[in-house]
Amino acid sequence: MGDAVLVTGGSGFVAGWCIVELLKNGHTVRASVRDPRRAVSVRDAVSRVVDPGDRLRFVTADLLSDENWDEAVAGCQYVLHVASPLTATRDEEQVIRPAVDGVRRVLRACRDAGVRRVVYTSSCGAVYYGHPPRNGPFDESDWTNLGTGKMSAYVKSKALAERAAWNFIQDEGDGLELTAVNPTGIFGPALSADATSSLGLIKRLLDGIPACPDLWFCVADVRDVADLHLRAMTAPASGQRYIANASDPVSMLTIARELRERLGQAASRVPTRKMPDLVVRLIGRFNAQMNDLVPLLGQQRNASAAKAERELGWQGRPWQDAVVASAQSLIDLDLVAH
Repeated sequence: MGDAVLVTGGSGFVAGWCIVELLKNGHTVRASVRDPRRAVSVRDAVSRVVDPGDRLRFVTADLLSDENWDEAVAGCQYVLHVASPLTATRDEEQVIRPAVDGVRRVLRACRDAGVRRVVYTSSCGAVYYGHPPRNGPFDESDWTNLGTGKMSAYVKSKALAERAAWNFIQDEGDGLELTAVNPTGIFGPALSADATSSLGLIKRLLDGIPACPDLWFCVADVRDVADLHLRAMTAPASGQRYIANASDPVSMLTIARELRERLGQAASRVPTRKMPDLVVRLIGRFNAQMNDLVPLLGQQRNASAAKAERELGWQGRPWQDAVVASAQSLIDLDLVAH
């Protein structure tokens, strides 16, 4: 029997696959959920891939409350802190406060309980924003510069929360180990209809939005992101950041064409034209989700996963497989408009 591991935000897209990988590798898993009624659906989703038996249990805990975090981490050797708000909003505090306060709350409980290591799910949102364009890729030594340029509340929350995590370890960690995983755009198959938050882009394409905004993404498959969490969890060295990325920047239009080519009739509504930037800006005045995209128009940021590949033997699958798996899972879950 492997070590006991807590996965926070157990009902989420990335967390679900982390639970799957932990169970496959023999660990006992405790998953935190904000609503205890979600436990049944999470167990059912995980069971589609691996039999959890009696090795998956749940605890109710919220990033905005101290309640139950001591219970959540008790007896765990490792914690994968995956939970983080992913909301399009003009109210930055609605996203930033749970992310920053939540990571401190979880780390404090881990320290007090004698947890060995926390693997924190950060993002390349904490790596490559607020910098002038560059030819080469960003790496783990880079940090988002919040003092320059417009960026979404989500990007700000990831940058501020990861900084808060490292500051806590330095000032109050008392021997607690921390490693951060910084994925680029996360795609791949959804385990359930309740855990598709990162796949909104693919759903909008399949549902037939009129055209593709001039957006570019680096791609990491959610299954590979989960695999990197486990590698970082047991790696000899802690105190590291590891970027998860498997592609150069890919345009939304290129993703759309890949879906049409690979999925045929199932992707018949996917657009084949680019949306003018002016249209995106106009819609963004009235739509918070579209407004978050405006600062990203035409921006191509690359990130190197060489460190994860070199130090942890990690390898990401091709971006084409990740985006097609995203779409196929949405179709199979009957989440695409008819």
